[in-house]
Amino acid sequence: MVAAGTLLLLAGCGLAGGPDETPSADGSSSAAALPQGGEPFDLDPASLTTEIDNEYWPMEPGTQWVYRETDEQGHELRVVVTVTSETKDIANGATARVVRDTVTRQGDVVEDTFDWYAQDADGTIWYLGEDTAEFENGKVTTTEGSFEAGRDGALAGVIVPGDPAVGQAYRQEFYPGQAEDNGAVLSLDEQAEVPAAHYDRALLTKDTSTIEPDVLEYKLYAPGVGPVLTLGVSGGAGREELLEVGMIPAGVATAAGTTPLGERYD
Repeated sequence: MVAAGTLLLLAGCGLAGGPDETPSADGSSSAAALPQGGEPFDLDPASLTTEIDNEYWPMEPGTQWVYRETDEQGHELRVVVTVTSETKDIANGATARVVRDTVTRQGDVVEDTFDWYAQDADGTIWYLGEDTAEFENGKVTTTEGSFEAGRDGALAGVIVPGDPAVGQAYRQEFYPGQAEDNGAVLSLDEQAEVPAAHYDRALLTKDTSTIEPDVLEYKLYAPGVGPVLTLGVSGGAGREELLEVGMIPAGVATAAGTTPLGERYD
């Protein structure tokens, strides 16, 4: 409720109304160095690293976050996000860290995804695509949403800036007509109360979709931890809150990156 009240306050102040750029101390735009929409961006894929240590989402291999998600119908889902020990060569020339995101309902997998991330020299975390599948009764029903930067017009996007500043706006992913998500930094001094802990100095972002204009989410990232709370306030999304975070055995981290989607790896 603390976080929800904060979001209402931000909306009232106008910050939640749109990702307007905020001038920095030297008069330049804080969003100028981040990619926008489908515009080309000068990113050297070869300069990216799979060693991701951004303060707001450090991805050490073997780290695992467990979330409880409540959807718009009130159904409860379990979300397990695991930084695997595996990497993937991306079509745009980058090498990415493979992060597995598994969603289950009453023990059955309903969605399973390999996400691909890398970090640049400034600490910005780049999103390079995903291999995703939805399941029903153990069978794949769709792989819609899968894309890879450098293939079929898909471009890399930003998940967390290396030096976040209020007013920054950026694309998170761009696959024409399929995945066109955007982010904006609203605050760097928020707090969130979730089952895992109480977190201060959290980064608050506003996430939107160009092709689904009714979708709106707010996400809070705790320093040294990563995403701790996601609130869907429009477009049918729900609430996702961190239950626990910890390290898993090396063998499980490897299996998470190599076991086919939909199959257990622990």
